[in-house]
Amino acid sequence: MRLRTVGLKLSLALIALVAGALAIVYIAVVPTLEARLVDGRLKQLHRVSDAVVGELALRDPLDWRSLIETEAQRRGVRIVIYELASESPPMFIRAIHQSSPLGQPDDDPIAKRAGEGGRTEDGVLERGGAQFAEVAVPFAGVFVILVSAPLDDALENVRLVQRRLLAAGLLALLAAAAVGFALARIFARRIHRLERAADRIAGGRFDEPVVDPSADELGELAGAFDSMRVRLAALERARREFIANASHELRTPIFALGGQVELLTEEDMDETTRTEFLGEMRLQVERLTKLATGLLDLTRLDAGRLHVEVAAVDLGEIASSLAGEFGSVGRERGHVLTVEADPETLALADEERVHQIGRILVENAIIHTPEGTEVRLGTVRLPGAVGLQVEDDGPGIRPDDRQQVFERFYRAEGAVTAGSGLGLAIARELASVMGGEIELVSRPRSTVFTLKLPASTALREELEPALGR
Repeated sequence: MRLRTVGLKLSLALIALVAGALAIVYIAVVPTLEARLVDGRLKQLHRVSDAVVGELALRDPLDWRSLIETEAQRRGVRIVIYELASESPPMFIRAIHQSSPLGQPDDDPIAKRAGEGGRTEDGVLERGGAQFAEVAVPFAGVFVILVSAPLDDALENVRLVQRRLLAAGLLALLAAAAVGFALARIFARRIHRLERAADRIAGGRFDEPVVDPSADELGELAGAFDSMRVRLAALERARREFIANASHELRTPIFALGGQVELLTEEDMDETTRTEFLGEMRLQVERLTKLATGLLDLTRLDAGRLHVEVAAVDLGEIASSLAGEFGSVGRERGHVLTVEADPETLALADEERVHQIGRILVENAIIHTPEGTEVRLGTVRLPGAVGLQVEDDGPGIRPDDRQQVFERFYRAEGAVTAGSGLGLAIARELASVMGGEIELVSRPRSTVFTLKLPASTALREELEPALGR
């Protein structure tokens, strides 16, 4: 039914277009052709009437009958001489001579107009089911010379054009209907392929590409469908990987907690071992809490529902705050935390989220660098932006891993497995929400993460002259 509907609509549209074009051609050609043919015949009769009047003026009235018969036969027309019966209205005329034996009525309207007006008249009238072109010329004050000729031969050419136009129009309409339906079937098949592709994509089948080789709008639509298919396939893979990774990350601490709780309830153990078990359980609970918080943040970021309060934030103060917060943790792991921050390095950002990103970067540096290395926190001023830097003296990140460390649940080969693999992914997303970014520069003996944020208005006005902008 869909094919027939599309075919019918397109066929009707083409038929209407062709019919409209033929109607315009018909209106423009047929009446104009008919008018020109009639006008040409009237001009011919004017020339004949002038010649006949000139001959009559030179002949004796007794010779007029033979003259008009000869002229009518030679010129293929009919000539009638009327005599005026009255010089004042109402005017009456009567035929006194005519070139053919057929009777000519005395009430010929064109001859009467010429007699009443005293001037040459012409026109077309119908008599006996046939049309005639006539020219009437007043002569000698009491006569009217009427020259007439049938229009059937001339109008036959017009009727021939009409018939041919109608025949050509009928053929054109049939061809338009056939072409419209054929084109409709072609387009309907292409649309149906796109519909099937949409059904496949809606059903979660992303393996078959959407292909349409044409370069028209349907081809562009097929390309858009295929791009959507590729993006949805990538999202589906990411969703499955996310679920699998999240399930794995949750299963590990839950399994550990379950085993430890079981041992605590069933085994008779000394206080020292119990304390160790409780400490491990606390770490697993912290790990679960951190993972759940990270997953919640990612969900909010993906849904675009994470709210940020943008205001002027001093990155130097945040660097000092982070150094104090992680000082004891760093010492436990053999790290020294130092701060090298410029005063009043103001950024336009959400202070809580900047703290969150800073904690992720500092914790990442403490966990993934050998004991005895230094972790430096600092700030940097850039054109139109400011940055919070976390630098460590670790072995650096391999080039193959640098582009992937910001992916969710990604862990570099041989990396410490204490983290969930979500920290840097969350940090990058949070930076993007605040209009910033995280830059990574890694060398064999140094790794620097820089959180770049827009500078506050006051600081930007201060920095622009110094930076030559």
